[in-house]
Amino acid sequence: MVKVNIFISGRVQGVGFRFFAKQKAQDLKLVGWVRNRLDGQVELEAVGEPGAIDKLISWLYRGSPLSCVDDVEVKEQAVITGYPLDQFEIRPTE
Repeated sequence: MVKVNIFISGRVQGVGFRFFAKQKAQDLKLVGWVRNRLDGQVELEAVGEPGAIDKLISWLYRGSPLSCVDDVEVKEQAVITGYPLDQFEIRPTE
């Protein structure tokens, strides 16, 4: 299992990005969360198998139908066990 923190910039707020990101993460059996940031980015934390994480990252570059992604910054964290969430959730804005 790996954990990543991802920051997505561009036109990613107000276009359903979090909803679609949650849906994609759930399809890939990932756990974690996604939220809007006050600086206009979307922040996402995901935990799961490396192949599923890679597929999520590839999707993030395309984004939701109305979004326009400019950049995706991925910060990989240490392999973990005992992650506190058992689902993928949308959190309130930072």
